[in-house]
Amino acid sequence: MLDATTRSGGTATAAPPAAATDLGSAEFAAPEFAAAPTGLAARCTRALLSPWSRLSLLVTLLMAAAATVLLFQPQKLLADGWPPQLNGAAAAVVFAVAYGLCTVAFVPRPLLNLAAGALFGSQLGLGAALSGTVLGAGIAFGLGRMLGQDALRPLLRGRWLKLADGQLSRHGFRSMMAARLFPGVPFWAANYCASVSRMGYLPFLLATALGSIPNTAAYVVAGARASAPTSPAFLIAMACIALPALVGAAIAWRKRHHFRGR
Repeated sequence: MLDATTRSGGTATAAPPAAATDLGSAEFAAPEFAAAPTGLAARCTRALLSPWSRLSLLVTLLMAAAATVLLFQPQKLLADGWPPQLNGAAAAVVFAVAYGLCTVAFVPRPLLNLAAGALFGSQLGLGAALSGTVLGAGIAFGLGRMLGQDALRPLLRGRWLKLADGQLSRHGFRSMMAARLFPGVPFWAANYCASVSRMGYLPFLLATALGSIPNTAAYVVAGARASAPTSPAFLIAMACIALPALVGAAIAWRKRHHFRGR
């Protein structure tokens, strides 16, 4: 077939199709500008999703959790015992969930570990305590990562904060293992420091699970054998509690000049 230019003897020119294309692109481009969020609702949404708003929500949740712990006083489990309606594996599962929530609310883990041993014995108590430890660490890490990291990372300007952030970001697994093995760093503090750093979620949980075994087992056995404080099991458990503390203090003393230099 001959085009329009050939049929007219070469004098007519074909109409460029670009106009239709431009009109079509304009039709599709216009909704993008119309859909751009504007107005009071958009400003409120941006304010609610801002890093500082999320950090405020995290602080509010933690304060509410701490207030709940102070109100219900879970340490009464050591004196009053576990509710008789729950026993066996079901009671251990409930205890593990409560253990995890209590660690998020700053309840000291040694107290919870002693309670696990006193309530369930050495084996079942150790399983419940370790499960609760990993659960609580995972909840705290997730809350800190989602609600606090964006607001707190720009504030990492102090020497100690930068040192901790760099150590956890580059050597997260072994640093968290050391923090769990040797007491000195509070459990909740290690959780939220790791969440603000660039440490991965899986290495954090794995290091928490492995590093918490010795100390948790010592406290659980001590709680299970508390009625016989002169028994070999109780004495060995107390030695296992004291030894890591002494080793951690010695390492910190030897490394003090290294930390000051940095």
